[in-house]
Amino acid sequence: MIREFDRKLVLEDGTEISGYSFGAECDKVCEMVFNTSMVGYQEILSDPSYTYQAVVMTYPLIGNYGMADADYETDFPTLGAFIVSEVNHEPSNFRSTATLDSVMRKFSIPGISGIDTRKLTRYIRNNGMCKVLICNINTPHEDCLDMLKKTGIPKNAVSQVTPSEIMKKEIPDPLFHVAAIDCGMKHNIIRSFNERGCSVTVLPYDIKPEDIISMSPDGIFISNGPGDPQDVDKLINTIKSLHGKYPMFGICLGHQIISLSYGAKCYKLKFGHRGGNHPVKNLETGKIEITSQNHSYAVDIESLKNTPLTVTHINLLDNTVEGVENKKDKVFSVQYHPESAPGPEDSRYLFDKFLQMMEENKNA
Repeated sequence: MIREFDRKLVLEDGTEISGYSFGAECDKVCEMVFNTSMVGYQEILSDPSYTYQAVVMTYPLIGNYGMADADYETDFPTLGAFIVSEVNHEPSNFRSTATLDSVMRKFSIPGISGIDTRKLTRYIRNNGMCKVLICNINTPHEDCLDMLKKTGIPKNAVSQVTPSEIMKKEIPDPLFHVAAIDCGMKHNIIRSFNERGCSVTVLPYDIKPEDIISMSPDGIFISNGPGDPQDVDKLINTIKSLHGKYPMFGICLGHQIISLSYGAKCYKLKFGHRGGNHPVKNLETGKIEITSQNHSYAVDIESLKNTPLTVTHINLLDNTVEGVENKKDKVFSVQYHPESAPGPEDSRYLFDKFLQMMEENKNA
């Protein structure tokens, strides 16, 4: 029996693309982006940085190894939607405890399969990120366009994924205490700190600077997260007030927030960087790192000239800024994801660099 199309994508320009439903059967307007990773769909699904976004997976088969309990990057996924070529409902993996479809239903995440995702990716590359509606195939075209026009992508997505209270991720006899500002932090960042002997206090993004100071941390970490970094101006001012007081390390959104706190500017990329194979050059060592990336915004390299920050890493695909540092203040950040999950592990040395900074600061 041939299955009939039951869902469709409607783009802002009126383009309609038919497909098959999986996951939650709900209508949703999202920002459409693409990811080129060949594996790691579970980590992508559970990465809070994808809040309000519909992710087009360029790899043709998604769901084939199921969902493993230990591989989630957040307890409550907030991905907007998944757009795939083919979805597998019978995974083969001894670690799997659920199918991708069942998890998406649980967390009200819609999906659509049967899509030419390579063609859709070229559309995004040519036209840029855009709004997209996932809905029932019988929804009238004019109603779809009206819904797209009236529904905006919410601002300050960080407020939707930050914790409501302070949480402690402690280990016995820690070497250091890290105050981690959670803007949508992935679990593997906490694991990476714990593995290196650090206890972590997880803080909401709107924490007051005096509350951080009262904890006497050895260092401050600013996490990844969704949306426009300029939406979290309160956190930018908090970080600005703490310059030079503690070693600081930022990843992705945290990198943008650190840069903005020193007076730099950010801008939105045409289609962003998302995947596990982005080459980045370390300007200090000359080495090339293959990195995991997921971001829509970048730091304006020209704006850094009026700040005390220096560029440490450059993306070799488009020469965008991938890392900055202020050695005097013991502050550094990177645009990519050294914690991987998913992705290569070339850049995990950055956690060790942060530990070295905290050690030096402690002994100063």
